[in-house]
Amino acid sequence: MSGQEQVQGRVGPQPSALLEVDSLQTHFPVKGGVFMRSTATCKAVDGVSFRLGARETLGLVGESGCGKTTLGKTIVRLFRPTSGRILFEGADLAPLTRSEIKPVRRHLQMVFQDPVESLNARHTVGSILEEPFIIHGLGSAGERRRSVDELLSRVGMPRDAVHRFPFEFSGGQRQRIGIARALALRPRLIICDEPVSALDVSIQSQVINLLLDLQRDFGLSYLFIAHNLAVVKHVSDRIAVMYLGRIVEIGGSDEVYANPRHPYTRALIEAIPEPDPSRSRARAVLSGDIPSPINPPPGCPFHTRCPHATDRCRVEVPALRNTAGPGEAEHEVSCHYDL
Repeated sequence: MSGQEQVQGRVGPQPSALLEVDSLQTHFPVKGGVFMRSTATCKAVDGVSFRLGARETLGLVGESGCGKTTLGKTIVRLFRPTSGRILFEGADLAPLTRSEIKPVRRHLQMVFQDPVESLNARHTVGSILEEPFIIHGLGSAGERRRSVDELLSRVGMPRDAVHRFPFEFSGGQRQRIGIARALALRPRLIICDEPVSALDVSIQSQVINLLLDLQRDFGLSYLFIAHNLAVVKHVSDRIAVMYLGRIVEIGGSDEVYANPRHPYTRALIEAIPEPDPSRSRARAVLSGDIPSPINPPPGCPFHTRCPHATDRCRVEVPALRNTAGPGEAEHEVSCHYDL
């Protein structure tokens, strides 16, 4: 983010749970051979559980390939989960059919990483923003046009954008259009899948501040997916760290950043560039690459790269346990040891 533009304050979490994910798994068959038979299983999401409150932002971070995007797409049911529950306002979305999930999508939307790919290049911006109202049978033609104009104004786009095509706009403007589309039906939860990673650094803060303004004005909850922990810290009330399909640490944003309790979280934080070249700090350099979700290691999924791994780590999967003291906010970590 630009150092010249300060990101505005966060909206605090509320006690009620809007979304609860329980032991969620999303596995994909790996097919090969002449007859394209299933030869293995890719465990993209492998037993994820968390809660997200109303008006809260939960940041989800991790390296590429850890399953963040698959988790987000599973929650909005673009992917069917293999097992587990997705409780949205108390109703389980996991077993719903396509027709049953349709009315729920009014309240559960997604902003995609690449605004070029997520916006139909053959449709005008007006058609793109009007489509959600048409799909759900909302409003007359005149009412839909007025809603589109209001959406464009709300995300800082000119009114004449309705007659133009996505390729006529910059990356930041296209992402604003994507945000307007997600906002159209006044959802309660928006999954933001790396919404600023494809944008110039000078534009990132503007889009983040727009998201924060919309959260304040419309009472939105966000699951904010990113690989940049520095960005996530600015926008999130809580942070969940994901590795190889599992959450390895979750807690308050400031607490996780100041007191990381999993060696993977520490490595991510220490990898954040230091803006002051005169200052230096110790860095935990991870060895090796993230293992394949097709053939994950036994025991703790991080033990192949962890400098503190023991024989126990190689055979026993650590449970996600609360390490907070009495009276402290919940801070869970998936590690056998208090490091």
